Amino acid sequence: MKFEALCQSGLGSSFMVQMNIQNLLKEENVKEDITVDHSDIGSATGDQADYFFLDPTLETSAGSLPKEKVVILKSLVDPNELKEKVNAILDKEGISHD
Repeated sequence: MKFEALCQSGLGSSFMVQMNIQNLLKEENVKEDITVDHSDIGSATGDQADYFFLDPTLETSAGSLPKEKVVILKSLVDPNELKEKVNAILDKEGISHD
């Protein structure tokens, strides 16, 4: 499985979200092999990841991505929101976590 964090340039906020997801997966003791990467929204294609994380300002730019794969984060720095959304995906996919 692959998670991709997206931002306008693919350098700043997407890299921060990538690191936060990686840390969360460790905290949740996820044993499943999940790759986490970051990219710019302009080069993202629907087949490059299973789920895409982005902020609401980029939602209209994500039109080419399958809606069921897009996870909108209202706040990129809220650890509780990120945990809630990542855990919901893990539960949906049947991936065990704490």
